[in-house]
Amino acid sequence: MAATLHLLSGKIAAGKSTLAARLAADGAVLVSEDVWLAALFADQMTNVQDYVRCSVKLKAVMGPHVAALLGAGVSVVLDFPANTVATRAWMREIIDQSGADHQMHVLDVPDEVCLQRLHARNAGGEHAFAATEAQFWAITKHYQPPTEDEGFHIVHHEA
Repeated sequence: MAATLHLLSGKIAAGKSTLAARLAADGAVLVSEDVWLAALFADQMTNVQDYVRCSVKLKAVMGPHVAALLGAGVSVVLDFPANTVATRAWMREIIDQSGADHQMHVLDVPDEVCLQRLHARNAGGEHAFAATEAQFWAITKHYQPPTEDEGFHIVHHEA
């Protein structure tokens, strides 16, 4: 069976990491941006600009690594938000480099549900980052769901 790259698109607290864990349970390696950013850069991230800067560094290292895993026949769940055209272009490079199959999982969840989940997640304290409601709105305004013309195999998930 060919390796598959699973990609996730959805707003903060839409359920991307929960879906990523379920997909990885079927025998794929889970690579989580939040886990890596928390381990490497938590002390350097206080705002959205810091996140973007640190995420760019992480992607520079993870892209070739994920492509190598896929090239070796290992399926990967890439729990990085595929929420902008630029990020998806980086993901497309991984697909092209590795020749792997892929699925773009799009979580279509209303803002009010995401905010309820965000508040619950923050209260639980188990997530690597506790985004504020202001950060949710600041990041959500940049969210661009993938379109068919980007060439991804899209799988829709609803709340």
